[in-house]
Amino acid sequence: MSEEMNEIVRLIAGAESLPESGVRGVVRLLEEGATVPFISRYRKEATGSMDEEAVNRVRDSHRRFTDLLKRRETILASIGEQGKLTNELRARIEECYDLTVLEDIYLPYKPKKLTRATIAREKGLEPLAAMIMKQDGSSPEQLAGRFVKGAVADTGDALAGAADIIAEWVSESEKARNAVRNLFAREAVLTSKSVKGKEEEGAKYSDYFDRSEPLRRMPSHRLLAVFRGEKEGILRVGALPDEGKALQILDRIFIRRDSPARCFIEEAVTDGYRRLLRPSLENEALSEAKKRADAEAIKVFAGNLRQLLLAPPLGNRRVMAIDPGFRSGCKVACLDGQGNLLDYFTIYPHPPQKLEQKAIESVRAAVSKYATEAFAVGDGTAGRETEQLLAGSGLTEKIDLYTVSEDGASVYSASEEGRKEFPDLDVTVRGAVSIGRRLLDPLAELVKIDPKSIGVGQYQHDVDQGELRRSLDAVVESCVNLVGVELNTASEKLLSYVSGVGSAIAKNIVEFRRVNGPFTSRADLLKVPRLGAKAYEQCAGFLRISVAANPLENSAVHPESYHVVESMAKDYGVTVNELLADKTARSRVDINRYVTARTGLPTLRDIMAELDKPGRDPRGELEKFSFSDTIRDIADLRPGMELPGVVTNITNFGAFVDIGLKQDGLVHVSQLSDSYISDPNAVVRLRQNVTVRVLDVDTARSRISLTMKGIKQ
Repeated sequence: MSEEMNEIVRLIAGAESLPESGVRGVVRLLEEGATVPFISRYRKEATGSMDEEAVNRVRDSHRRFTDLLKRRETILASIGEQGKLTNELRARIEECYDLTVLEDIYLPYKPKKLTRATIAREKGLEPLAAMIMKQDGSSPEQLAGRFVKGAVADTGDALAGAADIIAEWVSESEKARNAVRNLFAREAVLTSKSVKGKEEEGAKYSDYFDRSEPLRRMPSHRLLAVFRGEKEGILRVGALPDEGKALQILDRIFIRRDSPARCFIEEAVTDGYRRLLRPSLENEALSEAKKRADAEAIKVFAGNLRQLLLAPPLGNRRVMAIDPGFRSGCKVACLDGQGNLLDYFTIYPHPPQKLEQKAIESVRAAVSKYATEAFAVGDGTAGRETEQLLAGSGLTEKIDLYTVSEDGASVYSASEEGRKEFPDLDVTVRGAVSIGRRLLDPLAELVKIDPKSIGVGQYQHDVDQGELRRSLDAVVESCVNLVGVELNTASEKLLSYVSGVGSAIAKNIVEFRRVNGPFTSRADLLKVPRLGAKAYEQCAGFLRISVAANPLENSAVHPESYHVVESMAKDYGVTVNELLADKTARSRVDINRYVTARTGLPTLRDIMAELDKPGRDPRGELEKFSFSDTIRDIADLRPGMELPGVVTNITNFGAFVDIGLKQDGLVHVSQLSDSYISDPNAVVRLRQNVTVRVLDVDTARSRISLTMKGIKQ
């Protein structure tokens, strides 16, 4: 590893409070092409048993430093082309690992468009500016007289040009920028005002029409609301500290003594601040605030998405999925335990048709024909009415009914993935299939949908879309590999998220499976086109083959460790099958006997844990739930009512809860617990069944305020 990379390892370790040896191991594996799930699960000896979150932090920091190194090279090349790259300057740049500092160093050398200062330089006035800045007792007017020639008309023209150059020096000074930047960080106040004439159009931003708040203390959701209002042309937004304090800082830096040049320099400094430095640092402060707000919002979205993807599956049960509707009817899809479509039809039990009895008869016939074991009803329009229809028919006495979120189902229905799976079906039928499959296995179905469309984010369309995509893809990849994937039934989309696979290899796996039949061993993966030894190493441990003769093929034990388990079984006089089946046999195994230079105790402990519960699904059991039968409309709500609900979204300011109406209610963060909490995730999780009490109902604005205080969950 190069000295430069060693320095980066040291910086990452210090910033993230991680051991250098572990960071070095992660960086080395990342540069070899290893994925985060693979590193955190199968290379614990190299990382000091870092968990996935820590490995992710190292990866993100490594990416930032890699980008910084590229930027350094660009800057060195640019200054070199100008012939201004001294040995001292090169050393400063090559020793810089802070992007802000790097850009400050580069600023005086950065190619500029035509500015007032460059025009003054072309007139030959830079020496005059330097003389004035010496503040040696000479009068600026006297000095200026020497430069009245050529393009310089008079002393006033000369002094104006010198002042422009000094103003630019002020704005480009590293010391000045850093000092005033710190003032912005400490004391900048964000102000937002309405754009004249936009008050009615932007009524939803009325809280921000005349608002001032310290920028560093403004929470992410308010910042993003303000930035959205600005983007929509409703608000004017600024962020500045006290100007007097900024000018005092600059005067201390640039004015060295009481001289005839003092007033002149003070005016140039003020101009440099107001015209150049202030706008630059204001934009920088707002940009940094936006990045922080984006990071917080993305973190909230990623956490919600993770909870949703890891929601418990119903498992291998035959499902009747219903995508409810009024005028267009309810689309019904009958699925087998693997999510394969058996049949579909449409019923019209609701207005305007109101063919209730005919609908019940159709459902009864399909239940009998396909041995339905569960109903999955979408939670959108006519969802509650459809649930009540099924409950009134008596069918739910023997068949469990589950409410399933429809968020994103229409996106899947119209997507290329949906068309590929069901080219001959109407989009509404595809939506019903998706609802049923979400119940059977949320993870396998939701990976087919753009995460932004799943409805569990906070200002997800306003944040940096590249960062959002990277973060959400990492969450999906993490969840898929945590659960594991059945190689012989997984969709192409699901396979594409397996460590080391990707979309091209996933397509080849599915095609190989279609042509050659089910995989009987993980080693068969090496026959798949483009799936080489490196990809096999990365993916094999996360793929399961339930029909394989070797039981380890249906576990998280990596093929590289099969020989360890086989040695254990042989040493203790049992077969591998017997070792998995017999807890007593496993308890006799002394794992210290199997430690090698490659396989340490962390890996051996993981192997033993997997042998205890091979292929165990970490997602838990699905809980049954039903809404209150007494609530049909927001007008039915009264303060003090206690109602069952489901957490549908979690934000920094609280949790949204579905209580069976079109409008979700909000449990503000202050109402989530009897004790103080700052993070709603400390109390609730997505899709959790909770009991809430109605605090207030604003029928006009369709807002429902709820509390969980004083209620045992």
